[in-house]
Amino acid sequence: MAIELETLNLTQPSGGVPNNVLPLVLYHHVSHEPHLAEYFEQLFAKNGWPPRWRYPVFTYTHFHSNTHEVLGVYAGNAKIQFGGEDGPIVDISRGDAVLIPAGVGHKQIAASEDFMCVGAYPVNHGPDKFVDKPGQLEKVQGNIAKVDKPKTDPILGEQGGIIKVW
Repeated sequence: MAIELETLNLTQPSGGVPNNVLPLVLYHHVSHEPHLAEYFEQLFAKNGWPPRWRYPVFTYTHFHSNTHEVLGVYAGNAKIQFGGEDGPIVDISRGDAVLIPAGVGHKQIAASEDFMCVGAYPVNHGPDKFVDKPGQLEKVQGNIAKVDKPKTDPILGEQGGIIKVW
């Protein structure tokens, strides 16, 4: 089965969540390997996005102002809200990945008991973490403006994904 790409434009701030002019990218059906956590970790690392953690998504709205983030779902499924409290809720499941631009809010709304992701960031980037709080937009928008576009897509390398849509 081929990877299906979907983009979401979350360009407007929502409360204390700045969001980003770059679209969020959903990759459906990346793989159905039996050892999917290791597969995502190797794929991300090969494409310059070293894996940093295995965990579900936090159940409160948060975002990173200093880096983009990719999640590879290796178990279960979840409903994730992107863009802040009024943003869309997206279903993601085992084998899917999502690339979240710096500043785009995300939180887990519901999930299966076994839901787990691999998380990664571009090489030499570590995330800060902000929650949806008034009064911080100017500061975090300044941080986001300094975040470079990655040289490679975490899933498709130099061949597509953000290389084409960003």
